[in-house]
Amino acid sequence: MQAPAGSSPEPQVGSCNSSVTSSSLPAANATSLSNLTDRFGRNESLARTEISVLGVIFVLAVLGNVLVLLALCKSRRKTSKMHLFIKHLSLTDLTVAVFQVLPQFIWDITYRFQGPDLLCRLVKHLQIFGMFASTYMMVIMSVDRYIAICHPLKTLQQRSYLMIIGTWVGSFIVSCPQSFIFSLREIEEGSGVYDCWASFIFPWGIQAYITWIALGVFAAPVLIVLVCYTCICYSIFKNVKYKTKVPSHTSFRNGLITSGVSNVNTISKAKMRTVKMTLVIVLAYIVCWAPFFTVQLWSVWDKSAPKDDSTDTAFTLTMLLGSLNSCCNPWIYMFFSGHLLSDIIHVFPCCHKITRKLKKEDSETSIKRHTLLTKIIKKL
Repeated sequence: MQAPAGSSPEPQVGSCNSSVTSSSLPAANATSLSNLTDRFGRNESLARTEISVLGVIFVLAVLGNVLVLLALCKSRRKTSKMHLFIKHLSLTDLTVAVFQVLPQFIWDITYRFQGPDLLCRLVKHLQIFGMFASTYMMVIMSVDRYIAICHPLKTLQQRSYLMIIGTWVGSFIVSCPQSFIFSLREIEEGSGVYDCWASFIFPWGIQAYITWIALGVFAAPVLIVLVCYTCICYSIFKNVKYKTKVPSHTSFRNGLITSGVSNVNTISKAKMRTVKMTLVIVLAYIVCWAPFFTVQLWSVWDKSAPKDDSTDTAFTLTMLLGSLNSCCNPWIYMFFSGHLLSDIIHVFPCCHKITRKLKKEDSETSIKRHTLLTKIIKKL
């Protein structure tokens, strides 16, 4: 997946024109000067690795999220609010796969961006749009769990739809500056080599841009989620502590039967399971993207940051780690929602037949074991 502001085949944030020099620019660190048509070469072995990994990530992300969406659409169970959020989070992950991973995969193969200026601007817009949508869909899932646990009486289905629509629309609007920052331009004046690059005001433009992306896509969402889960943990702690103190025996009050436990704002197992699932999704996001944004911020704010091939490798590896986030969420859904895996199996008739055959064989084996055990007991 291309970084939010990547400008060349190596997905580093903060590409710039010839008047700006940054350690985050792979093209500025020419690794092969033997190319007579383009003296800004690249590390071909690293590029092949990136292409291979991106191809695998794209297939896994599309396959996993499509299966989850099919299972949710064909499920006969009553749709819950959490299913609604899972559906839209899967859609945002598909957006990341189609508009970020796939363009970057093609871009790495062609090395230089092949297309008109309009396509360049559109690709950059949709790339950051996918990141914003996926990130803030995760945030509103956490906010919804906070409301469900800490303010259960305020939980409304209509509010969930408004938050989801607001996330899609807001992400599209916030990513609009990409269309003005990036364009098809010469990577160096007079070089005759064109790529989809950005132009920043020297010297603070690239620092401001990368910091804004890091704050908007990573730092701010993580802070919101941490606040939500701090409140959730505190509420659960109070709930458990209060239930241990209140007697569970039945008592009469004003002629009505009351119970000590029923007066407590109990948290159901289903809610706890969805809280755990959302927390794991958030932790996976932090683990996948923290290295990438750390390296990007370090590259533009630390003047002593290295400007050699090792920097390009660090950028590429951290970007690939971030890309894994788009294909690991479906497996988290399946792990915490037991029926979702069975719903996915029922989508495919062939898998359904295999499952029934295995159940039949297990049943026959169980019967044989029971018969054999009965015979042994009789003999004894």
